[in-house]
Amino acid sequence: MPGLDGPVRIRRRAMIAIACILVLAASPVPSAAGPRSGPVQVVEITVSGPQALDALVRGGYDVSGVRGTRVTLYATPEEVEQLRQEGYAPVAVPPAVEKAYQSYDSLVQALQSAAADHPEICRLKKLGASVMGRDLWAILVTDNPDAEEDEPEIKYIGAMHGDETVGAEMCMRLLDLLLTEYGNDGRVTALVNTTALWILPVMNPDGLETVSRYNADGFDLNRSFPVYPDDFTEPLFHGVPPDLASRPPEVVAVIQWTLENSFVLSANFHSGDLVVNYPYDDDGKPSGVDAPTPDDALFKNISRRYSIHNEPMWNSTQFPDGITNGSAWYTVRGGMQDWNYRYAGCNEVTIELSTTKRPAPTVLDALWEDNSQSMLSYAEACHIGVRGLVTDKATGEPLWAEVRVTGIDHPVYTDPDAGDYHRMLLPGRYALKYVVPGYVARTVKDIAVGSGQARRVDVKLAQPDINRDGKVDAADVQLVINAVLGLDVPYDCDLDGGGVTATDVQLIVNAVLDKLQ
Repeated sequence: MPGLDGPVRIRRRAMIAIACILVLAASPVPSAAGPRSGPVQVVEITVSGPQALDALVRGGYDVSGVRGTRVTLYATPEEVEQLRQEGYAPVAVPPAVEKAYQSYDSLVQALQSAAADHPEICRLKKLGASVMGRDLWAILVTDNPDAEEDEPEIKYIGAMHGDETVGAEMCMRLLDLLLTEYGNDGRVTALVNTTALWILPVMNPDGLETVSRYNADGFDLNRSFPVYPDDFTEPLFHGVPPDLASRPPEVVAVIQWTLENSFVLSANFHSGDLVVNYPYDDDGKPSGVDAPTPDDALFKNISRRYSIHNEPMWNSTQFPDGITNGSAWYTVRGGMQDWNYRYAGCNEVTIELSTTKRPAPTVLDALWEDNSQSMLSYAEACHIGVRGLVTDKATGEPLWAEVRVTGIDHPVYTDPDAGDYHRMLLPGRYALKYVVPGYVARTVKDIAVGSGQARRVDVKLAQPDINRDGKVDAADVQLVINAVLGLDVPYDCDLDGGGVTATDVQLIVNAVLDKLQ
């Protein structure tokens, strides 16, 4: 793997390692997360409108679905009584008793067999363990599974809630499709050859075994991720370690896995409704109010790439085109998709696969028919926009860089092992700025992005210490001026890759001023 010993990447990996093991003084996880001890039941209530829904969410109730004025939530006996005191008439929903799904052990055996039978394109990785010691297994499918390549990394996650098993089943069927059709089907082969595709079928193995929404400590995993701005205000690139002290072990394992990779795109699968839910789930706005990200148009586009191939989802009478902004549906604090987008620079959506949380296994074939093309289409979306390599101009080593788009206030980051970035964008013309601490930032303007494969833009960044004396000062400025004047300078003064011009003088002056601030 090129550039593995580069100092920038060593610092980044060291920071991640520290972030993953530090036990910090933590603010409590959101109250809807848990822990919930004792029996929890599913109930339905009718609310008067968005304000009442928002009061439920902000009151700490674990809302799991909203259809018009009907709200489904998980509640302890004390919470049920509290709802009654607040004027609601909670109606118990019969618990799921269907047991014919695959068990945790059978799913693990299937993953192990897949990795053993297809070593040329598969690797199995243990991410961590649940409260009860069950391992979280993720499988990588790609053409060179032991190499860090210039290709986007994506992930699919199932069974975050243990009583929502459809996601695990769909993940396993996708895995089977990728393995059996690789080399036979052109579309599948192209996807595997150009993408690092990770699948974590079961994020909540204890909940899967007990048919419970929660982990064994009573935590809702999709309410237990760090919350913006309470738990963090800056992304990973700026060196802020995540708060892990109060997090469930399953959440910590997924956080570590995410920080150790450079995921471009992600989806986590649930059931209980039929919709693709895109960020933000929580941006400080009340439930029922749209909370768009800077990439709102992109999220709508990739969400429709999923829903359009799922006929029941696309024809939803509740959600136009089968998609919704999370906050516009109902607010979720501590959700995984917001953390992925805000902190790790990964575009993630939450996909509800079935209006029944745990439908009869006899309908799984029909559900796979509805979702197979959607899962492929969504995965392929990671290849749109702009891609390329960011390297050191002098050494060719890959760099860990922040990639910004003018007019879209949300950066993405290169993979420090290969230096590759994959900035998903819709068709248009863009200016991208590439930033690495200790290097001269560079902006590439008027990048034309089409509707097909990503436009390639490779960038080489230079260090402003022209004479390599360990300082960025007036001597470096003078060297660049001399080079512009045509004088013989024994150093590379072309800072932007466009030849030595007055622009380079401005860049070196800016670098000196930055050092003085």
